[in-house]
Amino acid sequence: MTELTPLPHPIRVLVVDDHPMVAQGIQSILESYDDLMVVGTLGNGRDVINQLDTLKPHVILMDLNMPEMGGLTATELVLERSPDTAVLILSMHDSPEYIASALDHGARGYVLKDVPTDEIKDAIDAVMRGERYLCTGAQGSIEPKSGDMRSQLTDREQTILLQLAQGLSNKDVARDLDISVRTVETHRKNIKRKLGISSTAGLTRYAMEHGVLQGTGR
Repeated sequence: MTELTPLPHPIRVLVVDDHPMVAQGIQSILESYDDLMVVGTLGNGRDVINQLDTLKPHVILMDLNMPEMGGLTATELVLERSPDTAVLILSMHDSPEYIASALDHGARGYVLKDVPTDEIKDAIDAVMRGERYLCTGAQGSIEPKSGDMRSQLTDREQTILLQLAQGLSNKDVARDLDISVRTVETHRKNIKRKLGISSTAGLTRYAMEHGVLQGTGR
């Protein structure tokens, strides 16, 4: 039986929304929970990237439409810098296109701004456990995926999956992509979790069965 990894205490949460009253309201809600600590409120994605190393959030509650840099671009850049950080989109948009795009950019969850307070906390706990979380309104907006689960991977994760399937080591991938070996290892762990694979051999088998290596010349 696999033991659950204990959640950090407190969970460090960064709130990102370009409407100060909204951000302050969310902060007030989250600070009512003893196991959460709001490390800051920011108004755009660029500030998130600039302050990521300083604030060190475990979870980022990210709005989508913001000046200077929107939530989707910021999500991708956050995961490039800090793959273990969980991005949870908190938005007013419930269209399938918005939700699918957020997940494709690496968000671990999507919550509508009008959900009950407790559901925001549930979403934070879920993404901290490595789960994907869609609030009730978002669940009804997208079709469940089956078969090839690569759609759950970010672009960087798909690139790394291809390289690992080609037999490259973590060190080789890190050198090729100009990132640290530790970052590659984190991406590798996330790829396995998303695809439901427990071994490197399983990654190679998945790549062969789903045509990942087609057209690579290997």
